[in-house]
Amino acid sequence: MMGLDLPVLKNSSNHMESRTLQCEFLSDDMSGVKLVQRVIPEAGPREVLIRVKASSVNFPDYLMTQGKYQHKPELPFGLGMEGSGIIEKIGSSVEGYAISDEVTFGALGQGAFSDYVLVDERAINPKPNNLTFEQAAAFHTAYLTAYVSLVRRGNLTKGEALLVHGSTGGVGMAAVQLGKYLGATVIATGTSEEKLEFTKKWGADHTLLTHKDNIVDFRDEVKDITNGKGADVIYDPVGGDVFDHSIRCINWGGRLLVVGFASGRIPNLPINMALIKGFSVIGVRAGEYGRKDPKAGIENNNAIRKICEEGHFSPYICKEFDLKDAKDAIKFLSERKLVGKVIIKTN
Repeated sequence: MMGLDLPVLKNSSNHMESRTLQCEFLSDDMSGVKLVQRVIPEAGPREVLIRVKASSVNFPDYLMTQGKYQHKPELPFGLGMEGSGIIEKIGSSVEGYAISDEVTFGALGQGAFSDYVLVDERAINPKPNNLTFEQAAAFHTAYLTAYVSLVRRGNLTKGEALLVHGSTGGVGMAAVQLGKYLGATVIATGTSEEKLEFTKKWGADHTLLTHKDNIVDFRDEVKDITNGKGADVIYDPVGGDVFDHSIRCINWGGRLLVVGFASGRIPNLPINMALIKGFSVIGVRAGEYGRKDPKAGIENNNAIRKICEEGHFSPYICKEFDLKDAKDAIKFLSERKLVGKVIIKTN
């Protein structure tokens, strides 16, 4: 399906306008999602106007069109959580950035799937020097989620066994790479042998299918790999049956990180399992972590950028779409065809 190729222009009031993929009403089939032309307000004192070069599609983008994500912006809202680009205009009180700086940015509810986007200065970070704009657009959310999960919340240490579910997607890819960097033995799971081959290039030591003949089964294999102990840290953006089986192959004192529910089912925990096996179930919200503790948030952003510029992170992009086809990009992600990240190119 082709979208409208609307031009960027000035309106009669001399305000800049931009194409934006917008959700006008919630629906299960994305019928409320349209590419529209909208006026960009003047930058406030603490805001920057960014000329978007590329943006990244995330699973919450799809959930938000149905009203199923925890963040529910007021309708209509712009789609696209993150991207990369060049600062075009800068607010009077913004410090540390200048026009023409290359940055990554977050734009939850504001619309990264646009030609231009106006964001708060706290939502931008310098673009890693060794990444293209496309790679940089795929970088921040995935790798920040992995860092807050494994370092801040999971306390993953060298030599521990890390089980990464959903390893062929964006946040799974980041967790595999970060886990390897931290010195863990990385066990990557997924639903396709073909897709799991990519995780070996990202640093996975072992790969396992979570579903065999539509039955979830990986417990015994994890136990075999870990000499009967089980995984020390489990990174779970999937939920559902995968969570149910994870609590049966976790080590004593292990940490099960709840990152999301891509399977669609929010599982229940038989609390006696946590008692018997002495493990912790830990919720992860990477963005909220930084909002609650801004100092730690800055440290997290600096840490992932440093690790990236040292060459340890390499975002993999499986498919690129033009902005006029941004709705198709979200549909492609919803059909679970991707490996790594899907990107929308703008300018």
